[in-house]
Amino acid sequence: MRITIVGAGYVGLVSGACFADFGHHVTCVDKDATKIDALRNGDIPIFEPRLDDLVAKNSKADRLKFTTELKESVADADIVFIAVGTPSRRGDGHADLSYVYDAAGEIADAIEGFTVVATKSTVPVGTGDEVERIIRERNPKADFVVASNPEFLREGAAIEDFKHPDRIVVGIEDERARSPMSELYRPIYLNKGPLVFTSRRTAELIKYASNSFLAMKITFINEMADLSEAVGADVQDVARVIGLDKRIGSKFLNSGPGFGGSCFPKDTTALVKTANDYERPLSLIETTIAVNDRRKRAMARKVIDAVGGNVRGKRIAMLGLTFKPNTDDMRDAPSLAIAQALKDGGATISAYDPEGMEQARAELPFLDFCHDAYAAAENAEALVIVTEWDQFRALDFTRLKQVMAQPILVDLRNIYRKSEIEPYGFKYRCVGRPHEEI
Repeated sequence: MRITIVGAGYVGLVSGACFADFGHHVTCVDKDATKIDALRNGDIPIFEPRLDDLVAKNSKADRLKFTTELKESVADADIVFIAVGTPSRRGDGHADLSYVYDAAGEIADAIEGFTVVATKSTVPVGTGDEVERIIRERNPKADFVVASNPEFLREGAAIEDFKHPDRIVVGIEDERARSPMSELYRPIYLNKGPLVFTSRRTAELIKYASNSFLAMKITFINEMADLSEAVGADVQDVARVIGLDKRIGSKFLNSGPGFGGSCFPKDTTALVKTANDYERPLSLIETTIAVNDRRKRAMARKVIDAVGGNVRGKRIAMLGLTFKPNTDDMRDAPSLAIAQALKDGGATISAYDPEGMEQARAELPFLDFCHDAYAAAENAEALVIVTEWDQFRALDFTRLKQVMAQPILVDLRNIYRKSEIEPYGFKYRCVGRPHEEI
């Protein structure tokens, strides 16, 4: 099939590369000429494991192309995806749909022949109706249908998620969209990926509901972690055992410094705004947002307590800055609030992240960026694990103790245990587990 994807950002690029890898002919369109030139030269603007190889392979096979010219690409396409950004709108927190609607207008001017226009951007309920209205108004003669096809990709595991999904959701109002969308995903369906057709508005709500539920699950276990610390219980055992209940499941039950990234903060806020517009407030999600925001700065207080209640004039080392491992995404990362709170307390902060330091420089210019974990730890009063990158799971604590001013580890991701750290003479602090003095 001939596929055009409007928007060569994270979702558009991953989706385009994966569709091309299935044998479809894909053109990714973006207005950013610098980005398109870079992609043509094999320079991937984001970090996502295996994506560079996938783009290179399919570009070489002439199945994946990049252009700034929308008109010709849309005219030749069987399916056109809208995969532009929908950031939180300044002032009210609603999803900013201006890029979606601009794309719809340009697509309307370029349609030739029957075309499925599918929104892959995360959009509030009813957006598909407006996209359809815009195209119909701009080009009354256009032969098209509008579908909703939300993505469920985890940063750091996006290619695996795309090729082996838990579910594929397609929202349609016109049955003519069913056959081309089924054919598009046929290679995945043969791998037992469940293809679910719903109404368009249902599909739009499913995306927000899914992310909001996962955000609530993270926030729940974080609150259980706080209670575990207070009563002397171990939240990791709590999470493991309740996760054995198939009705609950084990995923997203890892306590830590709170959720961040490009999806959960934005999508929970947008869903709350939509619900309020319909006078159906979502109290659970509103509380989830509030608790998560408070938690990030609370993690800074945990660090301050670990070094005696005062960080003024002290150096603190942070390991990991991105909101999760295997990405360079700094959007709403817990490290932003933690670093700022430590700075407000008078600390000097050194930091290391395997992939996120370039992005972090713009957000946290006051950090002392280092070339590895051990350089960050030099003369530090405490070492704080903020993001659970694999390379932080087997640190050399003998070496760390030699370079640090104080042997204190604050493990906000619980990747170590107290019994593992004790022999090195470290004071250990974690999240949701007993941490007696040694």
